[in-house]
Amino acid sequence: MKSLPLARLGPHESAPGVVDFGLLLPWVSASAGNRLFIKLIHERDQFIQAIQPMAIELRHGVDAEYGDAWSVTVDFNIVRDAQPGSHFGSPGRHVYRYELHNPNVGILDWIIDPFAREYAVGKLSAFTLGYSPYAWSPGEADWKTPALHDLILYELNLAEFGADLQGAIDRLDYLADLGVNALSVMPVSNVALEVDWGYLPLGYFGVDERFGRRADFQHFVDAAHQRGLAVVVDVVYGHTADDFPYHDLYRRLQYHENPFMGPFAKDYFGVGTDFRRSLTRDFFFSVNQHWLETYHIDGFRYDCVPNYWDGAMGDGYASLVFHTYEYVKGALARLSRFDAPEGPRLIQIAEQLEAPEQILEQSYSNATWQNATFGAAGACARGAAGAIEHLGLRLGAVGYIGQASHNGEVLGKAPLQYIENHDHSRFLCEFGLRQRDWNPLFAEGERAHWYRLQPYLIALLTAKGIPMLWQGQEFGENYFLPEDGLGRVLLLRPLRWDYFYDPVGKSLVGLTRKLVNLRKSCEELRRGSHYFHNDYERYLSRGLLLFERTTDAATSLIAVNFTHADQSVPFNFGRAGAYNEQLHGQDNFVSAPGQEHWLTVPSNYGRIWRSV
Repeated sequence: MKSLPLARLGPHESAPGVVDFGLLLPWVSASAGNRLFIKLIHERDQFIQAIQPMAIELRHGVDAEYGDAWSVTVDFNIVRDAQPGSHFGSPGRHVYRYELHNPNVGILDWIIDPFAREYAVGKLSAFTLGYSPYAWSPGEADWKTPALHDLILYELNLAEFGADLQGAIDRLDYLADLGVNALSVMPVSNVALEVDWGYLPLGYFGVDERFGRRADFQHFVDAAHQRGLAVVVDVVYGHTADDFPYHDLYRRLQYHENPFMGPFAKDYFGVGTDFRRSLTRDFFFSVNQHWLETYHIDGFRYDCVPNYWDGAMGDGYASLVFHTYEYVKGALARLSRFDAPEGPRLIQIAEQLEAPEQILEQSYSNATWQNATFGAAGACARGAAGAIEHLGLRLGAVGYIGQASHNGEVLGKAPLQYIENHDHSRFLCEFGLRQRDWNPLFAEGERAHWYRLQPYLIALLTAKGIPMLWQGQEFGENYFLPEDGLGRVLLLRPLRWDYFYDPVGKSLVGLTRKLVNLRKSCEELRRGSHYFHNDYERYLSRGLLLFERTTDAATSLIAVNFTHADQSVPFNFGRAGAYNEQLHGQDNFVSAPGQEHWLTVPSNYGRIWRSV
């Protein structure tokens, strides 16, 4: 993969008031009779009927690597708009789109700039005349991305979490106080709608204006880093929206082939991107570089990897994460946040639910989503036969490698562990739904059953792998989410922060904080081995799940009880020592090697005994 010549693509203010525009349009040449125009208007004028955009023609050229290219320089110091009241050329945002005049199909308007760095309403690209680069805080130079096995992720949707970027920034102190150290942010790239999850992108090189501007996201990352929070951005490269310019334009031109789009691997969502095309490969590689350099993010969560997974040696996903890793490794002097003794700490998380074990073994991904633990927890909540055993195995990340050697380099590997995420209903919905009215979109989980969440939280935050919380999970958010239909993605579900203050929220937040801080302070919970005590007669038949996390220095025994009655069971401790209960400081004892003790585990709760 190669870097696109981004300095010549999209809008760039090369001198005060002088903006260069560049666009790659393979197979669209002037010799075939095409003419390309940019239509520009100041943002303040875009809804005024009497003021129409200025149309300026681009000149055709040829890029040695990608073919047909178009460009123009607009000197706003010279070019004037004679329309009364026009703000054209004034400092601030201008919005624009491209319009192609083709001899066969006529005039094709409303073409988005695929290389825009800013966006406006709908199918409009934007740039800021007189833009001042963001000034990063002095502490940014000292920020270090956390090590993989130290990550505690918190997934959030900016629109629901804080309404916009400033609202999210205002909540960062809360997240730091909660104890998490990494944020997994749902897509922030440009989409067509105001309410949207973001998984059908139109533009990739900037932040959608529904959240804020370029500097707003830079401020968000800067502020997160100041509070010890890494930022991972959810990116969508295997498919796009219909109006993505490399699909929209060539479809309207009635071309039978496309230099960017097309079937590649699987085709689950949107319009597929064809990674056999060099423009496609280099485009997304350049998007990664841009976000690493411009926004200082700590990594990527790659959505829907099956859409562009064509094997370990293929042109798609594996090649992209490899080249991104190599880019970071070669730029550590500049990207010093990733520099660490064990190797670059770039976070690359795959959403590969079909073969998560394979993606860790065969690619430079160092983490992966996997729904097995999520599914096992749901089955356990429903009382399915064998569900506790299955959950015990999943919590131990059975079948997942802890590291892999790629080209002589050893990379740490870990699956994510979660029981909630943006794709599914809140876990409380497993214990019963409350119908608020006739519309199932507004059903919600019964918060009266909040106490049944506790053993799952305890197990999740002590499991092997990287734990992830979905926004509001820590205070009992209880939205229902349908498994299909537009209501999933086009309905805004703002977090009900008032839940934080009620008795349910206070209890769950208190437990979550305690567990997160325990994980941070106990190395065995982050890096230790996992041993599941899979004894049906003693434990599983009584609704109990027991497992140990161990290093040479310490052992933690985690016991959770999914039933409505306290349970007392015998347990033989292989390691001698003083065992202190970590959640409430009760039932402490000293054990000799192999000594049996009777343990009492409260109903719908758990205990954690630790010995050092």
